[in-house]
Amino acid sequence: MDYLAIHLKERFPILGQDGRDPVLHAYLSVGHTQEGHEEELLGAVVICPGGGYAYCSRRESEPVAYQFLARGYHAFVLEYSTAPHHFPAQLQEVATALETIHAQAAAWRCDPGKIALMGFSAGGHLAAQYANAYDLPQVRQAVPHSKGVAASILCYPVISAQPGQSHPGSFLNLTGSETPDPHLFSCQELVTDRTPPTFLWHTAEDQSVPVVNSLLYAQALTEHHVPFELHVFPVGPHGLSTATPFTNHGLPPEVLRNSMWMDLLAQWLEMTL
Repeated sequence: MDYLAIHLKERFPILGQDGRDPVLHAYLSVGHTQEGHEEELLGAVVICPGGGYAYCSRRESEPVAYQFLARGYHAFVLEYSTAPHHFPAQLQEVATALETIHAQAAAWRCDPGKIALMGFSAGGHLAAQYANAYDLPQVRQAVPHSKGVAASILCYPVISAQPGQSHPGSFLNLTGSETPDPHLFSCQELVTDRTPPTFLWHTAEDQSVPVVNSLLYAQALTEHHVPFELHVFPVGPHGLSTATPFTNHGLPPEVLRNSMWMDLLAQWLEMTL
């Protein structure tokens, strides 16, 4: 594995405004394929950790990246700006992260057509919003030719900004307002026929971000005939990350069972990318 920490404001000066310093952490597979396949291009996953748009969770960063390295993917963790930095800063930073990966694709042996965008909790909102609205004028202010992704992976995501369904703290941190525009920030309302294939997982017991968020997004994908896979595990709290002892202490067996989401995702990615 090769590791790089890329301060995106050095490549995109607009990102350095107001003290912002987003960092793209690159975990690059050096390749261990059989003889004759050393130059094979690999897929990649860009990970947006959760944290309610107040911080970026370490538990949903490097431990997740290692899971993808072990399965033959390049992994990137985007340490994006959080409060007091507001929309559209975060979307711009995703766009510049993808722009950087595309620019370095040949050097990094990355297949630019096989990049998935992944997010946990509030990072799931960021991933879902970008997957659908990557060409917003506010995004293209930073990256004129901002690019979409081949797939999205949403882990117990914040999706809806509608009262009674949302995680209010995330939207307050993202927008600075207690009444964000429900149409711009409710990702289920952004889904179209061009939305990329999506993998979702959640727990039915989630008390922080209700499971209805994933269900609403899945319903919207269904209405627009977008392929998806959804797993709702019956037990477990919010923020499980890998749902293994490495990221969680003292989980009972019935919750540790949820760790199968990573194997299910790996199978789905093999079919999708």
